[in-house]
Amino acid sequence: MAFPHRPDAPELPDFSMLKRLARDQLIYLLEQLPGKKDLFIEADLMSPLDRIANVSILKQHEVDKLYKVENKPALSSSEQLCFLVRPRIKNMRYIASLVNADKLAGRTRKYKVIFSPQKFYACEMVLEEEGIYGDVSCDEWAFSLLPLDVDLLSMELPEFFRDYFLEGDQRWINTVAQALHLLSTLYGPFPNCYGIGRCAKMAYELWRNLEEEEDGETKGRRPEIGHIFLLDRDVDFVTALCSQVVYEGLVDDTFRIKCGSVDFGPEVTSCDKSLKVLLNAEDKVFNEIRNEHFSNVFGFLSQKARNLQAQYDRRRGMDIKQMKNFVSQELKGLKQEHRLLSLHIGACESIMKKKTKQDFQELIKTEHALLEGFNIRESTSYIEEHIDRQVSPIESLRLMCLLSITENGLIPKDYRSLKTQYLQSYGPEHLLTFSNLRRAGLLTEQAPGDTLTAVESKVSKLVTDKAAGKITDAFSSLAKRSNFRAISKKLNLIPRVDGEYDLKVPRDMAYVFSGAYVPLSCRIIEQVLERRSWQGLDEVVRLLNCSDFAFTVRCWRRSP
Repeated sequence: MAFPHRPDAPELPDFSMLKRLARDQLIYLLEQLPGKKDLFIEADLMSPLDRIANVSILKQHEVDKLYKVENKPALSSSEQLCFLVRPRIKNMRYIASLVNADKLAGRTRKYKVIFSPQKFYACEMVLEEEGIYGDVSCDEWAFSLLPLDVDLLSMELPEFFRDYFLEGDQRWINTVAQALHLLSTLYGPFPNCYGIGRCAKMAYELWRNLEEEEDGETKGRRPEIGHIFLLDRDVDFVTALCSQVVYEGLVDDTFRIKCGSVDFGPEVTSCDKSLKVLLNAEDKVFNEIRNEHFSNVFGFLSQKARNLQAQYDRRRGMDIKQMKNFVSQELKGLKQEHRLLSLHIGACESIMKKKTKQDFQELIKTEHALLEGFNIRESTSYIEEHIDRQVSPIESLRLMCLLSITENGLIPKDYRSLKTQYLQSYGPEHLLTFSNLRRAGLLTEQAPGDTLTAVESKVSKLVTDKAAGKITDAFSSLAKRSNFRAISKKLNLIPRVDGEYDLKVPRDMAYVFSGAYVPLSCRIIEQVLERRSWQGLDEVVRLLNCSDFAFTVRCWRRSP
């Protein structure tokens, strides 16, 4: 959840409150096991935990040793064990194996399981089946929103997409509703709420139920958040499949940003060790270049280096008093800025080396052709070459998915050919990958007669024929079909520019894809804000297969 901030916009809410609440709740849960205890943490909770309560805070509350939850015997000698885990069946099996091993050895300890962000009934059932339900106490660490920056919140739920969009599992929707409820409780009611998609509508309805149960505690409070948008990911797959070309996106693509931080290796740090760097507004160098098109970044960093050197050079000719002030007030900040500048220059060099090796320009050219619907045969040939050269299994899949969505599915001959080449190049274990991508609607095969116009006609008939009860399983399969070309034309997603697109002074959102494409989700938000509703966007909503799932709600009105 991002809160884009302009210089002329109202002041952002203080989201640090969310971090304090999460920390206080965790401390409360740990103190329910008084005395020394060892803490077992699941791997993908380590980064969020470090952002909320670091090791020193845990030590203050009598956490003696930290262990990673992994499939091997625990070496802990503590009399109290605490497990901080996701609500996953495999974690319950792991905990059960430790407890039952202690039972066999005749050892008595206290065990506490803290589920994050919530506890599921299925997990308790496994504990009962394993015969340890009465031996452990269970609780929830319901942190649902983690502030990664002054204008960015994350739920850190890596399983959400697969569970809902692939498996149809709706268990995390309640977590989203709880997060919305927490936001409205802390920052006042949301004046306007807009949503599109099945998941968005379910989350909204659950959230409204929670609000009604609380009997309107937020009523009368002045809202600090003006608009809430709930958009299903499958409304806009294309944006997520396009190569990122702004600095922050390329850092993520090259090094992987996890929980707001990145590990820079020796090739960036110019030393033997890797360095974990927090990427947020506190990093002044990163904050100035994070949203810049990569072609502008080297020039900016070069100018920044010259300015920094000029500030260092001011020391020459200073008297003792001036030098003392310089050392006490400015030198530390200059050294910090110099260190960050060096890191980001190193990161840029690594990105350039990788992208040059991969022939990044050809990749971008192919993506742009797919987005515009030109040279499809040449683009398909490029993807085949990409697979045959074994450049990157993920990148090859991404290009195939982009081709599928923009062309409303692959023609059967191309689907079979690309699939065969991919399996021969990267291994037969990816058969399951193709099955999953098809089920998620990311990589599909056109049925006979499934041209763009034919599919639009079928979807339209099903949507408008509800009274006859003809919404069947056929709708579910058609709903996963893409109408990208029609949507693109309707919303002008492919800008028409006279001359060369100016990436240094961009005029629209397309600059994030080198001027070739305006992100669909961003365009939708822009259009809804202009209209203050979905009114006038009926055709777009229909093409997105969301006629039943687009909503506008006015949640708050200023008192007269």
